[in-house]
Amino acid sequence: MDKHNNLITILGPTATGKTRLAAELANLIDAEIISADSRQVYRGMDLGTGKDLQDYKVNGKSIPYHLIDIVDPGYEYNVFEFQKDFLKAYQEIINRGKRVILCGGSGMYLDAVLKGYHLKQVPENIELRDKLALMNEDLLKEKLLGFGKVHNETDLIDRNRLIRAIEIREFEKVQPLTHDFPSFSSLNFGIHFEREEIRKRISSRLINRLENGMVKEVKDLLDKGFTPEQLMFYGLEYKYVTQYVLGELRYNDLYQKLNTAIHQFAKRQMTWFRRMEKQGTQIIWIDGNLNSAEKINIIQTKIKKPTINNGRPALR
Repeated sequence: MDKHNNLITILGPTATGKTRLAAELANLIDAEIISADSRQVYRGMDLGTGKDLQDYKVNGKSIPYHLIDIVDPGYEYNVFEFQKDFLKAYQEIINRGKRVILCGGSGMYLDAVLKGYHLKQVPENIELRDKLALMNEDLLKEKLLGFGKVHNETDLIDRNRLIRAIEIREFEKVQPLTHDFPSFSSLNFGIHFEREEIRKRISSRLINRLENGMVKEVKDLLDKGFTPEQLMFYGLEYKYVTQYVLGELRYNDLYQKLNTAIHQFAKRQMTWFRRMEKQGTQIIWIDGNLNSAEKINIIQTKIKKPTINNGRPALR
């Protein structure tokens, strides 16, 4: 990698094969992977979060990965903690003399590193939460949207996430964001498929996961004492599968509703990535239909070419 670049980022919407590509690249350039996925941090939430750990095995070798399976379900992990954990993992990898690949699809987590969000730990505001508890979800959404662009689209899915998001935005109004975050010069690659192909890949993967244990995963979590409300906090798969387990949805309805929700989620992910580009983050898009060797060749060619991405200085 050129001396000016201290990070490689591989991003893309769900079901594009970015994890496997990152692992194959890591195997070739002696790198370790830091995950940028807001749900894969949770232990025991595997199929529902798309935690394809087999993707980290390349030619019989296990590629080291970080920030996966680091907290228990029910804990409200946030982007502030992600920044701290990213920096810790990054420094450990660099100290071992390895390169670092950031890989994921959670736009806010990616932005937090690539743009260097200045964040601050936001404490609970019990008085505010008590007031918000009296509002219905429509009013909560209206209040959150009143602050402007929503940081994380999944905050609109669940009532608890709505309240926490409002709590954070209210805190930001009165507290300056002073948490320093170093600048990274990252070479960013995105995996792109046409919309219809993404739809096919999402549907195929969903069928596979439903047939191979996603429902059992949710049942096991409920049996361990997690409440339906706690699981539905994580949205998408956990919301609809929990409703199915509780008898609130038929199987066909589960598939149709969840399939549609994931398609919509992938569309929102692409919207976020396009917004990143408009705000100055350079992303080199790679055709997802290319074979693995072709994708790797494109990345390696760019890695060897002197580039200072976004004009950001390298981390010292």
